[in-house]
Amino acid sequence: MITSVFYNKAIIVLLSIFFFSCNKFLDKKSNTALVTPNNNLSDLQALLDAPSMFKNKTPALGEVSSDEYFLDDDLFSSAESMNSGSQNLYTWRYYPANSGGNDWSQCYTCIYVSNLVLDDLNKIKRTSSNAAEFDQVRGAALFYRAYYFLELLWDFAKAYDKATADKDWGIALRTTSDFNVKSVRSSNLEGYNKVISDVKLSVDLLPDYALLPTRPAKAAAYGLLTRCYLSMGDFRNCLQYADSALELNSQLMDYNGDPDIIADIDSKGIFKEFNKEIIFYSEINNSYFLFNTNTFSNVDTTLYNAYSLSDLRRRVFFYKKNNGYNAFKGSYGLKYNYYFSGIATDELLLSRAECYVRLGDVDKGIKDLNHLLLNRYKTGSFTPLKISDRKDALQVILEERQKELFMRGLRWMDIKRLNKVGENIVLKRFNEGTAYTLMPNSNIYALPIPEDIIKLTGMPQNER
Repeated sequence: MITSVFYNKAIIVLLSIFFFSCNKFLDKKSNTALVTPNNNLSDLQALLDAPSMFKNKTPALGEVSSDEYFLDDDLFSSAESMNSGSQNLYTWRYYPANSGGNDWSQCYTCIYVSNLVLDDLNKIKRTSSNAAEFDQVRGAALFYRAYYFLELLWDFAKAYDKATADKDWGIALRTTSDFNVKSVRSSNLEGYNKVISDVKLSVDLLPDYALLPTRPAKAAAYGLLTRCYLSMGDFRNCLQYADSALELNSQLMDYNGDPDIIADIDSKGIFKEFNKEIIFYSEINNSYFLFNTNTFSNVDTTLYNAYSLSDLRRRVFFYKKNNGYNAFKGSYGLKYNYYFSGIATDELLLSRAECYVRLGDVDKGIKDLNHLLLNRYKTGSFTPLKISDRKDALQVILEERQKELFMRGLRWMDIKRLNKVGENIVLKRFNEGTAYTLMPNSNIYALPIPEDIIKLTGMPQNER
C-alpha cells in the first residue's frame, strides 16, 4: 500500500506545474513539511510509478510542427476555434504561449519528481538488504530525468552542432527539487553531456529487465543513449549502444502473423498491449490534438503512397477515413489512438543500420534493414535489398526510418539532425491560398519557451 507521504509529495508535484522556478512558492514555509522523506524506498518507487504524475508523456510540439500530416482547408479554418494558437503552430508562426499543461510543464514536472526522489535517496542509507531496490529507484530516477531532458532539447534547443554546441542555448538543467535554486539556461553542449552522464550512471544501477515496460531497465538506458548520440551525429557511440540494447532485446513482430498481433491487420488496435518490440513505453502528450489523424488531421499523402502494395505496414498503419484521406492506426500505444513514443527494437535496428552505413559498413547496414523489412512485407513478396553504394544505402535506410517510425515523436528531431548534414529538408504547408515554408536550419526549429517561464526566470527566449 502506498503511504500518505506519497500523496503529500503528489500535491507538491501538481503545484510545481504552476509554480516551477517561482521563489514566491517557497514563502509558505508550511509546505516544506510535505517533502519530508519517510525513509521508505517503496514510497519513492511509487512516486516514480504514479500514473497521475508521469503517464510517461512526451512532448507533442515537435510532432505538431513536423511533416507527417496535413490539414485540409476546412480543418485549417476550424483549428483555431478548437485550440487557441493551433494555426500558428501548424504554420510555424509561433506565439508566446504559457506553460500550463503543455510540453514544457509536463516534462519539468517529471524532472521534478526525479529530483525529489534523488534528493530523498540521499537521506536513506543503502545497505546490503536494500541495495537492489535502492539501486533500481536511483537508476530509474536518473533515467527519467535524462529522458525528459533529451525530449526538451529536441524541441526547445537548436539541432546539436559540435562547432557551436557550447554557445547555442540549451534548456534549464534542473538537478534539485529545491525551488530556491533559480532556473538558468545551459548550453546545448551542457545539456547533451548531462543526458549522457545521467544515463551512464543509470546503466549500472538498473536491472537487465523491468517488471513493466513503463519502468526503465538496461536496454532502455542503452536505447536512450542511442537516441542521444544519433541526434548529436556521434555515429560510433550510437552504434555501440544500439548494439548493447539489441543484445538484450532484438525481437521483432512478423506482421504476417504473430502472437502479439491480436486482431486482423485491417482492424484498429491490432497489437498486444506492451508488445515484444517495446523496450520502454511512453506516449505523446495528447494536449495538442492537431496531429491526431484519427480525430482531426490527415496522413501526408506522399508518405502514404511510398508504401508498396505488398508492404503490410500500408494496412497495419493506416485506414481510410470518410473524407477520402488516411488516418494512422498502427501505434504501439495502449490504444490505437495513443501515439507511442517510447524505445522499441525496430527503431534501434534502423539507428544501427544508419550508423553502419555512415561508418562505411554498407553490408551490415543493409542486413539490418532487410531483417526488419522481411517482417513487414507480405510473405514471399520481399526480395532482400542488395546495395553496395553508401549514398544509395543511406537514402533507402532514411526513407524506411520515416516509414517505420511514423508518428513516434522522432520526426522533428530527425529533420533537425539531417538538415545539419545537408539533407535540405524543406517543410511546406498550403492552406486557404497561402503557402507556408520552413527552411532547413531555421531558428524556428528551436521552439519558443513558454512566455510565463521566461518572465519568471529571466531566461533568454529562443530567436525567431
